[in-house]
Amino acid sequence: MTQEPSYADSYSKRFPDAVYNEGQRQQKARQILAVLSDFLGRPLDGMRVLDIGCATGIISNSMAPQFQTMIGTDIDMTALAFASSTKGANALFMPADALHIPFRDEAFDIVICAHVYEHVRDPRKLMKEIRRVLRNKGVCFFSAGNGLQWIEPHYGLPLLSFLPRFLAHVYLRLLRRGFHYDEKHLTYWGLKRLVSGFQVFDYTLRIIEDPAKYAATDVCTPGSIKQKLGKTISRMAYWLVPTYIFLLQKTEP
Repeated sequence: MTQEPSYADSYSKRFPDAVYNEGQRQQKARQILAVLSDFLGRPLDGMRVLDIGCATGIISNSMAPQFQTMIGTDIDMTALAFASSTKGANALFMPADALHIPFRDEAFDIVICAHVYEHVRDPRKLMKEIRRVLRNKGVCFFSAGNGLQWIEPHYGLPLLSFLPRFLAHVYLRLLRRGFHYDEKHLTYWGLKRLVSGFQVFDYTLRIIEDPAKYAATDVCTPGSIKQKLGKTISRMAYWLVPTYIFLLQKTEP
């Protein structure tokens, strides 16, 4: 069995159906814009935005016309090459480690961190870097998977994120789905600690209750059994919601 390429270099090769799915990722862009517009309540066209972990840049490119500047960063060079080849107006893509963001303090009005924390070595340092590059009162759109998800979203396997690391590696190898389980999901309580350096505005329940308003009908159809189940879980056992959407606002100590 040959050794697998490094995680950073191969993410887009491991999960091409996710990162190259144009329709799905454009829908995510609409959801991010809807949440930001609702929270900020003012035009977005004068704002500088950083999209951390932009992958193929489909989300960044979809949103870029709404902002003054959109900069997408990633360490997956294959994905970045695709992003750069398709970039539109107001968009720029560059390689950068999310733990060492190469921009000055308070450089951005908005940071987008969509399902990134579980892929980095040190998520606490990630959040410190996001806080550093945000101006005062700037916001971060932060979407995060729950470590207590029944079905792990990257591999589609039951209970994978529940397992101790060494058992997760074995699980993947037995099913011939990979060599190592690199993702490190946190529980709801762990996520709350992770984002404790910001003022947190939780949009999760708002989106479940009104998915049309927030362009989330792709994952939660109004009036569906899934929506009703989501409402029930969020009210009775919020710690079991599979994905959380937070708006994080930087405020000075």
